[in-house]
Amino acid sequence: MNTDQWANDIAMTTGVTGLFSIVVTLVSIVFVWFLLQEVKMDTFFKFPRNTKAKMLQVVIAVVLGHWFAKFILDYWSWSVMLRSFVE
Repeated sequence: MNTDQWANDIAMTTGVTGLFSIVVTLVSIVFVWFLLQEVKMDTFFKFPRNTKAKMLQVVIAVVLGHWFAKFILDYWSWSVMLRSFVE
């Protein structure tokens, strides 16, 4: 295997991993957003359908979704590392 092919394989693997990470993160944010729709915002805001309340929901969804995605991606990475341990 020549070095050009090796470099292309590394670049392709990095690109696929990055794309996978982006998709997992976006799906996690959407998942958390749907979960947050069940939270009664009446207890936190006078006007829960207000723009400020919705913006807070978006920020919370992004933060919690990112944390959830990070957990999933870390777990996936650890399981890939374990595969080499078993072999």
